[in-house]
Amino acid sequence: MAAPETIAQDGGTWTFPASQPLVLDSGARIEGLELAWRSYGTLNADKTNAVLVCHALTLDQYVAGEHPTTGKPGWWTRMIGPGKPIDPAKHFIVCANVVGGCMGSTGPASINPATGKAWGLAFPVITIRDMVRAQAMLVDALGVDTLLAVVGGSMGGMQVLQWAASYPERLFSAVVVASAARHSAQNIAFHEVGRQAVMGDPDWRGGDYALHGARPEKGLAVARMAAHITYLSEAALQRKFGRELQRDGLSWGFDADFQVESYLRYQGASFVDRFDANSYLYITRAMDYFDLAAEHGGVLAEAFRKARDVRFCVMSFTSDWLYPTSESRHIVRALNAAGARASFVEIESDKGHDAFLLDEPVMEAALAGFLDGVERARGLK
Repeated sequence: MAAPETIAQDGGTWTFPASQPLVLDSGARIEGLELAWRSYGTLNADKTNAVLVCHALTLDQYVAGEHPTTGKPGWWTRMIGPGKPIDPAKHFIVCANVVGGCMGSTGPASINPATGKAWGLAFPVITIRDMVRAQAMLVDALGVDTLLAVVGGSMGGMQVLQWAASYPERLFSAVVVASAARHSAQNIAFHEVGRQAVMGDPDWRGGDYALHGARPEKGLAVARMAAHITYLSEAALQRKFGRELQRDGLSWGFDADFQVESYLRYQGASFVDRFDANSYLYITRAMDYFDLAAEHGGVLAEAFRKARDVRFCVMSFTSDWLYPTSESRHIVRALNAAGARASFVEIESDKGHDAFLLDEPVMEAALAGFLDGVERARGLK
């Protein structure tokens, strides 16, 4: 383990020495790995209050505070902050941009040291386990042996599950929100539509758009529009937009006549300002490849056999059709079969998959109650 003083605890970008390459599932190696991360709160003397938060597909390390690019609040300020379930007054909170990301961590937009140019599609394919392996290296550098909790929603929940399978001895508790142990055919299909939209944009240039000073903005915007529909529910779309028109009367053309069309176009346009198209390809592929049970003969419980001492909390939302409650129940049954301690709550909500990012008092109360019990069991109270 690296000495604790080798890395500052206030976040930034950490470059790992040549002696610590990231070895990927594909067999490739990333030398000089950089991880961009943020922290909130202070690590206690016993190093027992660290909470790792794992982000979803289009999010990043700015989980709280103000995002430097968008100027908006961090993506989980409803759960993280003074008096919130994850509180910097009690916890040392860490969130890192995943490897393959585009907010400072090594990814396809980074410079390939072998060529001096952006990696593009020469960047090796990554997996959820690769992301977690890089996070474990960061936790090592911070001098933390055991994390009080690893918490994540959506793709972040996949990372939490991978932590439980790969490093159970380093977890005291795990919180999985609106996630799954593998991607369904439907989810893979939606991702493929998005990837084809990106790769079909003439400005994609075979992934080398950075070398040409171009960006496949139209394709990435369409990918975001299609994906964003899956984050919502029919009830939420109907409540927010219905068939309301954007202006008086129809255009009798193909402008955004309906408010829902205008909303999706805005989501697409704003997304391309903060996200890299190749990162979108790589991260969606990592999610599609994720299948926690695959290396255990298809038996998910076997992935959790060594995680019996970890305390789990699994949450789902009734209107989430991207990662429906049936996926969470499958996880909980596997945890029970493995002899692990697991609590489960299905939250009534009509907000769809994005409910985990929105104002959901039941989710906040459930997380606060679970972490309170974890802190007591850990001797922090």
